[in-house]
Amino acid sequence: MPPDHGSVFQILPGVQSYDWGMKRSSRVATFAKATSQLDFDFQPDRPYAELWMGTHPSLPSRVIPPPWSSTATPSSSEFQPLSSYLASNPHLIGEKVLEKFSSQQGTNLSLPFLFKVLSVGKALSIQAHPDKRLGKELHEKRPEIYKDPNHKPEMAIALTPFSGFCGFRPLQEILGFLKRVPELERLVSLDQGTVEAAERAVERNEDKALRSSLKLIFGRLMRSKEEEYTLQAQSLVRRYSTDEGWRQEVDPEVRERVLSLNEQFPNDIGIFCTFLLNTVKLKPGEALFLGANEPHAYLEGEILECMAESDNVVRAGLTPKLRDVETLVEMLTYSSGDRVGRLQGEPPATWMVKSSERGGEDDDEDDAKTLMFDPPIEEFSVLVSRIRAGEHEDHEAIQGPSILLHLQGQGKIEFEDEGEKEEDEKGQSENRRREFQLDETKPGKVFFIGSSKPIRLVSSSLGGAELVVARAFVVV
Repeated sequence: MPPDHGSVFQILPGVQSYDWGMKRSSRVATFAKATSQLDFDFQPDRPYAELWMGTHPSLPSRVIPPPWSSTATPSSSEFQPLSSYLASNPHLIGEKVLEKFSSQQGTNLSLPFLFKVLSVGKALSIQAHPDKRLGKELHEKRPEIYKDPNHKPEMAIALTPFSGFCGFRPLQEILGFLKRVPELERLVSLDQGTVEAAERAVERNEDKALRSSLKLIFGRLMRSKEEEYTLQAQSLVRRYSTDEGWRQEVDPEVRERVLSLNEQFPNDIGIFCTFLLNTVKLKPGEALFLGANEPHAYLEGEILECMAESDNVVRAGLTPKLRDVETLVEMLTYSSGDRVGRLQGEPPATWMVKSSERGGEDDDEDDAKTLMFDPPIEEFSVLVSRIRAGEHEDHEAIQGPSILLHLQGQGKIEFEDEGEKEEDEKGQSENRRREFQLDETKPGKVFFIGSSKPIRLVSSSLGGAELVVARAFVVV
């Protein structure tokens, strides 16, 4: 008989260490410490970058048998992969989600999303992710580089103040930089007729012409020869480090971004993207959706990230890895403006979340305990719940699988174990109530919640701090 751990159980996350991660103090390391079964060996000088939660074969989560399970507790190396447990219990994903998304590979069953925590200490590469059509095409032509045929939309929810590149600056701003920054002008090298055509597109707000001009400028920059952009990068950094003339060209923030990126990636073509791409800043709780074919790069801060389960990335700057410039230039949407990618959290549907405090239709939405971040794709959405001390919130049954991460505060997850019965005071049989404790001193525990399983989140009355959790899910 395969093990049966019920519909709600703790899972073992995975930890990734990359050069761009944070050292000494990061949420990735802090959250990893919360799962004692992970046997996490914290090393303060190691950059911890990502906490993975899901079924991705590169670093799959594993099932931790609950204390009441009849299965003997194995060593951490023997925990069953979540993907194989789901293959034995496909009802935990749900029939409709299975039909639409889930991939069966031998004895494994995958989720359509991958949930992560990222601690970004230095810039990630300038990149974009292909849509499904291009993902399939790239995988067929170059499977050694593009590992699967899927697309990879992503959503980032800030846990700390966060900044990144996303989409293009308005063309008018870029044209201003081309006039004022000689090194950028030399690399892009537009003739007067092309500049005038771009200015007319701005004046008339002609969408097609605006995108065409952005593509031309970005393509000219990214196709620069290495000896050319190296020389111009050295000149730019030398001037911005020693010369007050930069004040006539850019504001202090742009100058600092150029110098910071050059310190991380000396003489890289990517430092010039400071003049072309929007710098987006998020406050904690704000979100960014990175759809297919949008250029972006995370710069600094810590986030929750949810994505479709794929590895496809097309890079062109701030990276020692392969630069696929031609693919990137041709694939982008060339959307511009400071609102590109921003996503607003909204109160979820009333059937999904019921609060102990929220009563009728007149309640203030700004006081909602849970916000749902629902990007315009099918593979995932994310709920973020903030529950005041001494209160609770019911998450009703969601017809699809989900992964819940404890972010902060003291409390517990309550649910009914449909596999076991107990008698009440009148001798009537009912489902046994179960719970997982959430310790405010050890945030970061991760739980899988099966399809159609309601839960209650209870915030402790001790200490007065909010209980905060994030829950990634898919529903059809």
